[in-house]
Amino acid sequence: MPTPTPDSRQAWMRLLVSLALMTIGSGAMYVVAVVLPAVQAEFKVARAAAALPYTLMMVGFGLGGIAMGKLADRFGVMRVVFLGAVGLGSGFVAAGMSSGLPGFALAHGVLLGAFGSSATFAPLLADTSLWFVRRRGIAVAICASGNYLAGAVWPPVVQHFIEVAGWRDTYIGLGIFCAVTMTALALLLRAAPPAIGAAPSARASRGPIPSDRPFGMSLTGAQAMLCVAGVACCVAMAMPQVHIVAYCGDLGYGAARGAQMLSLMLACGIVSRLVSGLICDRIGGVRTLLLGSVLQGTALLLFLPFDGLVSLYVVSALFGLFQGGIVPSYAIIVREHFPPAEAGARVGTVLMATLFGMALGGWMSGKVFDLTGSYQAAFINGIAWNLLNLSIALILLRRSGALRARGSRLAAP
Repeated sequence: MPTPTPDSRQAWMRLLVSLALMTIGSGAMYVVAVVLPAVQAEFKVARAAAALPYTLMMVGFGLGGIAMGKLADRFGVMRVVFLGAVGLGSGFVAAGMSSGLPGFALAHGVLLGAFGSSATFAPLLADTSLWFVRRRGIAVAICASGNYLAGAVWPPVVQHFIEVAGWRDTYIGLGIFCAVTMTALALLLRAAPPAIGAAPSARASRGPIPSDRPFGMSLTGAQAMLCVAGVACCVAMAMPQVHIVAYCGDLGYGAARGAQMLSLMLACGIVSRLVSGLICDRIGGVRTLLLGSVLQGTALLLFLPFDGLVSLYVVSALFGLFQGGIVPSYAIIVREHFPPAEAGARVGTVLMATLFGMALGGWMSGKVFDLTGSYQAAFINGIAWNLLNLSIALILLRRSGALRARGSRLAAP
């Protein structure tokens, strides 16, 4: 069997498999939102209690990403996806057969979150980054788009089957589907990536060189900086994504209009991730993060003066177009600056921070609204967090530029 090479036909075929797995594996976070009204009615609980499974799943998703990344570094991504197939398959079935909310929530937090969806997010992004050099940015962006693609595909499909067969049979059917399809697709990920242990190509050598001192900092210090940046950008990102429906309701436009804006936002996010990937191949991960942070902050600012129906549609579309490339840029930064053998664990850690940022931002925006009675203050809070992310991106860019300049001086005769 020929030795795998970066940017090869084999790499692109593997990317398509990873995109399919990402779309299947990310579905759980959208499915639980669709089934929430039916679960609330059957278990006779309050709306906040019915939302607990989603919260637990996102926490499990984030924490599980670190463990799954480490397992992928050690045993390969194929075995991790096998574990994800078991987690999602058993999780959907267990949730569908649960007799009450505690069992339903536990299945989401442990099986669907920590052992299921987490196996198809950070590990696949890290694995994709190891298979590409010249087209790494667009490849990682395509893989990450599966997360948004799941949000476009799964809700209408699940809603149809809930109406036809009920939520319990739908969940059990999802479990069988995930277990079978993910196991089959995982078999196509058997080959080891070419990047580990390989010398950088001429193209790669002109960019950042992975090292044990990324940005001239310790591995732990650089990782911490990226984690804080991940929390900050996603606290800001969560404000429109989590609260746009409620915001439209408060303005008198109705929840349906808000749902349409959210769908538009996610659809534009797919476009944003792909375009940002192309840009990233030209300017690198840190500059792409900086560009995305500036644009996301601009879109958040536009929410303050414009609250008409048409203008909200436009600003929502702009927000989706501006922010979609931020999260994938972290995987590129890790691949460019950190040792490649640690890619899975370190990408998983940073992406965990982004998920916690989404959870914190959704709660914090609601809390700010409760205290002030206005979403204007919540948007300002999001802008402040975005400025923190922007500041970290500027620091990292400055430090990487200083390192390149120092290396050029040392290399000069």
